[in-house]
Amino acid sequence: MTLNRVRNDPDGGIRLIFSSKAATQGGVVRRNAGWVAREVGEARLAAEVRRRGFHMVRSGNQYVILCHPGGMQVIC
Repeated sequence: MTLNRVRNDPDGGIRLIFSSKAATQGGVVRRNAGWVAREVGEARLAAEVRRRGFHMVRSGNQYVILCHPGGMQVIC
């Protein structure tokens, strides 16, 4: 189930994610789906990930963002 409630400053949530050390160094960032639903919204986060040329997957209740524009291969 995806929640659609977003707090007052989704841009602040986006800044928080993409200003992290992992994101700025081309690493991996993960966020709890509940946090994303409350603070940013899934559609807004997906749009930002896409805009940056990054990749995002969801596993269980976690979003995993690969903060680099290179190719991605799911091994298993």
